[in-house]
Amino acid sequence: MMMIPRRNHFDLFDEMFRDPFFEGTESKVMKTDIKEKKDKYLIDIDLPGYEKENIKMEISDGYLTVHANVNKEVDDEKGKYVRKERYVGECSRSFYVGENVKEEEIKAKFKNGTLTIEVPKKDEKKELPDKKYIPIE
Repeated sequence: MMMIPRRNHFDLFDEMFRDPFFEGTESKVMKTDIKEKKDKYLIDIDLPGYEKENIKMEISDGYLTVHANVNKEVDDEKGKYVRKERYVGECSRSFYVGENVKEEEIKAKFKNGTLTIEVPKKDEKKELPDKKYIPIE
């Protein structure tokens, strides 16, 4: 029977998420729910820790882009971080809403760390281009 020495302070769950594959993916993504209603879409984006003043939205070429910035970096001479998971910096996410949607038709509110955006549905008769396949030799 072979015994494997036990490592002190070893947590398999923590070790798994230290893998470079997981680094930086979870904290920078704006978790989003999109609900379709009869005449509009409701987009809920979780932005905990962000202030309303640090959230900007713009619409261009049919894309609605949400930018958010948080900077809570404070130098603390009394201690050092042992683990730091909260995101500091800027992130953004874009949604195609259609080229007929105007900025004055979009409504947004920010409450309890959730940005809720209301986008009207517009009929858009846009032909999708035919797919062209590239042969592989």
